[in-house]
Amino acid sequence: NFGNIDGDNPAASRYTEARMTAAAEALLEGLSEDAVDFRDNYDGRLTEPSVLPASFPNLLANGSSGIAVGMATNIPPHNLHELIDACLHLIKSPGAADDSLLTHILGPDFPTGGVIVEPPENMAEAYRTGRGSFRLRAKWEVEDLGRGQWQIVVTEIPYQVQKSKLIEKLAEVIQTKKVPLLADVRDESAEDVRVVLEPRARSVDPDMLMGMLFRNSDLEIRFSLNMNVLIDGLTPKVCSLKEVLRAFLDHRRDVLVRRSRHRLGKIDHRLEVLEGFIIAFLHLDRVIDIIRYDDDPKSALMAEDWAHPHIRATSEKDYVGPKATDPEIALTEVQAEAILNMRLRSLRRLEELELIAERDALTAERQGIMALLADEALQWARIADELRETRKQFGRTSPGGARRTQFALAADVADVPIEAMIDREPITVVCSQMGWVRAMTGHIDLTRDLKFKDGDAARFTFHAETTDKLLVFGANGRFYTVSAANLPGGRGMGEPLRLMIDLPNEAEIIDILIHKPGEKLLVASTDGNGFVVPEAEVLAQTRAGKQVLNLGASTA
Repeated sequence: NFGNIDGDNPAASRYTEARMTAAAEALLEGLSEDAVDFRDNYDGRLTEPSVLPASFPNLLANGSSGIAVGMATNIPPHNLHELIDACLHLIKSPGAADDSLLTHILGPDFPTGGVIVEPPENMAEAYRTGRGSFRLRAKWEVEDLGRGQWQIVVTEIPYQVQKSKLIEKLAEVIQTKKVPLLADVRDESAEDVRVVLEPRARSVDPDMLMGMLFRNSDLEIRFSLNMNVLIDGLTPKVCSLKEVLRAFLDHRRDVLVRRSRHRLGKIDHRLEVLEGFIIAFLHLDRVIDIIRYDDDPKSALMAEDWAHPHIRATSEKDYVGPKATDPEIALTEVQAEAILNMRLRSLRRLEELELIAERDALTAERQGIMALLADEALQWARIADELRETRKQFGRTSPGGARRTQFALAADVADVPIEAMIDREPITVVCSQMGWVRAMTGHIDLTRDLKFKDGDAARFTFHAETTDKLLVFGANGRFYTVSAANLPGGRGMGEPLRLMIDLPNEAEIIDILIHKPGEKLLVASTDGNGFVVPEAEVLAQTRAGKQVLNLGASTA
């Protein structure tokens, strides 16, 4: 239990109770029949199975992830029906190529659904080498609201993505205007997932909007595949899909042989007991006499020669037991103990016939098990039958057995400049001496008196447009890039420019100018040393800016 899709932690074990599902019982089937080895648990007080019998390849069906010393494992879940189809194919054709298995196993099948957009050749290579990754996207659809209005509804999110954190990330994308086409996000989920995305305008292309969200949020993730497993129970190894399935089939054969031998031992014990019961019924009067009058009936039963005809009270013509000419017949300790523990109600005529029928049935079953243990082809046929039964019980026709994750080709949206998605509007950029910046709507008179905080005054005031990029040059020799569309509105005093870029407090703002592609800048220090640099080379992609001028201890 890993909590829920919203990231809530699971309850402590003392607050929970669990009952095994049918699939969990299938993983344990044969555990009491010596199917696997047992080992001491962590404190040595109990024993636990070293590995489960597993009637289906659970490692691939439910997936696994873990981190050890210097290595890691990450295996996605798969569809059980497809896994069993691949196993049956591998039984029929042990030398099958790796790619032939992918006609049965289409790819991972995540419980939260989603859409895999990884190219088939990449998935084939990942399964062949045991390492790779899969691009997994959320499933979405356009919902028509009438009158030209629409919204996007996300119905399935990628595996292991917490919905609450996804909503927070989408809200952050809106706030930072990384995706200007997105206006709002709402979580309307109940039992099912329903995340509503509202576009900025009805003219927005839904595919373009989702393409940008895929790049800027966890609506698309890359799930890595690293099939690093203990293939022999001891040595870590990165295995291909075929190697993992082959190991599972070999394990199933080992389980089948061990269960068959365990059943053989049970049959032999029961046949021994039945032979004793049949002897007792054939010599019932003598057995009763020994039990009734002998001080040590167990030893007496074992010492008796049952080849001698002890005629019962019934007619002698009904006697079918051993004759006086037969070799000596003696009861074993197991048989004598069973006779002594026999209930009185079992001493009836019909019981003898039932014992003989049970003996004959067990003898026939024993012969079948002996033939199975001696013939490898019969063993694989039995394993195939067991896998088909498991597929029938948990396959795609059973509740929850259908594939949930779909496949599609990635319709990648071409990179569109942020400026192309911003409405081009005139603004007036105002930055005070203390570094408070704002963008006032329209091109206002630059000589107009503006309000500032006490002790502050205007320093940079110029006309610009919302699509412009602003170059901020600091006294530390670094250029910073700020989008004009991200500047705060002009109704208040603005916000400190240092909150938008990583400009140190001791570094003064030398200049703010509008970036003009193709133009060049002359950068110089107080010592009179300088150079010309193209504006394209001073553009910074991060808040940290780009170092353009290296300053000495005495220069600025």
